[in-house]
Amino acid sequence: MNFHSMSVDELRSTRDDLRKRYETLQAAGLNLDLTRGKPGPDQLDLSNPMLSLPGDDYRSPSGVDTRNYGGVSGLAEMREIFGELLGTGADRTVALGNASLQAMHDVTVYALLHGTVDSDKPWSAEPIKFLCPVPGYDRHFGITELYGIEMVNVPMNPDGPDVDACAALLADDPSIKGMWLVPTYSNPTGYTVSEDVARRLLALPAAPDFRIYWDNAYAVHTLVDEAPAPLPILDLADEAGHPNRVYVFGSTSKITFAGAGVAFFASSAANLAWFTKYQSASTIGPDKVNQLRHLQFLKDADGVRAHMDRHRELIAPKFELVLQILEERLGDSKIASWTTPEGGYFISLDVIDGAAARTIALAKDAGIALTAAGSTYPYKKDPHDRNIRLAPTFPPIDELRTAMDGVATCALLGATEVLLDGHR
Repeated sequence: MNFHSMSVDELRSTRDDLRKRYETLQAAGLNLDLTRGKPGPDQLDLSNPMLSLPGDDYRSPSGVDTRNYGGVSGLAEMREIFGELLGTGADRTVALGNASLQAMHDVTVYALLHGTVDSDKPWSAEPIKFLCPVPGYDRHFGITELYGIEMVNVPMNPDGPDVDACAALLADDPSIKGMWLVPTYSNPTGYTVSEDVARRLLALPAAPDFRIYWDNAYAVHTLVDEAPAPLPILDLADEAGHPNRVYVFGSTSKITFAGAGVAFFASSAANLAWFTKYQSASTIGPDKVNQLRHLQFLKDADGVRAHMDRHRELIAPKFELVLQILEERLGDSKIASWTTPEGGYFISLDVIDGAAARTIALAKDAGIALTAAGSTYPYKKDPHDRNIRLAPTFPPIDELRTAMDGVATCALLGATEVLLDGHR
């Protein structure tokens, strides 16, 4: 029954019934974790053959001795594979260490200290801002918050950031220097940026050194038969007359081993030269042995796609289960809405305004850990207190079923409390 159409007495009766169900949940002594988008152990097992690679075969196909110094741009063959998968081309893609987040951090610090190729002074010379599509990725926001960069919310729509909102902000404020964006199966909504939105973002009038951080972390992480083709974002930037506007990031972190993958950075030739100049002060080259083992295991772009099909077989049933429980437990009540992603690692759940923190607290007290309230917004401040990020991939499916049934109970109980407060 629709909770919004209930009388006060009906809400009280429903709340009391839910409290009894919640007490049973508490008594179960659960210890379940849905906090982060981690691959499950069975997913990591898919890449175990890499543990014996490269063995004595330590030269790349182009003859690079991966045991030695050098090669700051990474192995050409890995750049070829992910240049295709990211839609950036090998010539504009470099292969790095294990973390694309580190590359995002580093380019931000380089710009703060030195400015970009289009800056007339370091970003740190004056207060600056970043646009943050919300709900979004908490670790993105963590970088900008760490360095005192003001974050400005813009809505994330099913086809990408609200371009009109971005345009209005950029037109009047040259201190806006960047925008975070996960373009494919975004975190946490699962939305994918359309070509029309991408073209509009690239054409917007903005500061010359405005940069879009195009974090394509889930480019191949599909839950359906085929991932969307990557937008040729660097070509589109060239066409828009802003060739340096985009920084592209990607990695194998949820393809092979989450803590021992290969990261990628792609951009214009000028931006790559700028990045390499400052990066070369801290490294003589990436871990090419690790890049080689990835090359030997994955082989080519089709090998990556086939490997991701095996991932999909393991995690798609988990997403289906979560969506089924949400519909069965919350659908009729109308106290929540949620995304139905076709890829990525998350489901974005919106409860009624004012109920997210309470739902998460109830879950915690019942032994179910969820991402902290507000995490999908800058400064951990959800202005509506409604968004909850669900991460279905890590738990075994039986634990996931128990956890999500518990989350549904907490969401319903939290909603009755908020609605009854509104009748006071």
